[in-house]
Amino acid sequence: MPTPNLSAPDGGDGIQDWETAHRAVADAYFPHELTPLDGRTEVDLTMRTAELDGVTIGRLTWGTAVSIACEYPGAYEVNIPLTGRLHSRSGRDELVSTPGTGTVFTAGRASVITNWTADCEVIGVKFDAEYLEREADRIHATALRRRLTLPDQIDVQSDSGATWFGLVKALSAQMREPGDLLANPLVGPQLASAVSTAFLLSVSPEPERADPQLRPGMVKRVLDALDEDPARPWSLAEMAGIAGTSVRRLQEAFAEYVERSPTRALADIRLARAHADLLTGTGTVADVAARWGFSSPSRFAAAYRRRYGASPSAVLRG
Repeated sequence: MPTPNLSAPDGGDGIQDWETAHRAVADAYFPHELTPLDGRTEVDLTMRTAELDGVTIGRLTWGTAVSIACEYPGAYEVNIPLTGRLHSRSGRDELVSTPGTGTVFTAGRASVITNWTADCEVIGVKFDAEYLEREADRIHATALRRRLTLPDQIDVQSDSGATWFGLVKALSAQMREPGDLLANPLVGPQLASAVSTAFLLSVSPEPERADPQLRPGMVKRVLDALDEDPARPWSLAEMAGIAGTSVRRLQEAFAEYVERSPTRALADIRLARAHADLLTGTGTVADVAARWGFSSPSRFAAAYRRRYGASPSAVLRG
């Protein structure tokens, strides 16, 4: 399992050398052909990226207008401008993305960003093709791998698009804190799955509805699996795979029969196990948090206090 990787070229300062800037972006994303558009002898690349087990999230600006030609080998990419404009062309189709929209580049399909404007800062999300296609199969409960068909643009102001983009923006803000959430190897795979699931639900067609009579059984199967191994870094796609349905249908079934989301049910199971350990004095608060799958003692303490009205340390002391 890859460890989440936080990187910032030149310690987070801008890179002025064209060759160094070209290499830094190619290493983080894709090999590409970079062309300056305004005749400047220097670039001013600012970039920070986080690699999360099949998903790379980055925030970058070139500081000058550039064109980028790329074949996107082995991965999909979504570029969402925070400022400025992103002009691109794939085949005969020409697109312009501005804040509120993002351009989607398909794995293995040659495309050209014809003008990344000088004032354009982008959040770029790269999905390993094998990873995203596998997640799509699990989310939509399909048995056969198929090539994803994605739109050329995503509206990140629509309800589902805004949900996904809000998550990505929050994670990109965390990249300023290398010692925080994104650097935790226990959290990286779960975050990658959350980003992928939210993206796929925002751009993929709605699957067929599950038979309502099957819902209690699917909920029980998932609850039994969570109860058997609550410390496992579960993703919604994994839970849906056990249920034999899509993520969306699983969420609906849990809301109907458990009146909680699957992730809330998992958190409640973990808290109950942790509470039992604290009552018997089994280890420190940090030990208990790690044993039952909590990403950090502080987050565990906050969740525990909300549930039981006391701090874990107070319960441990008796």
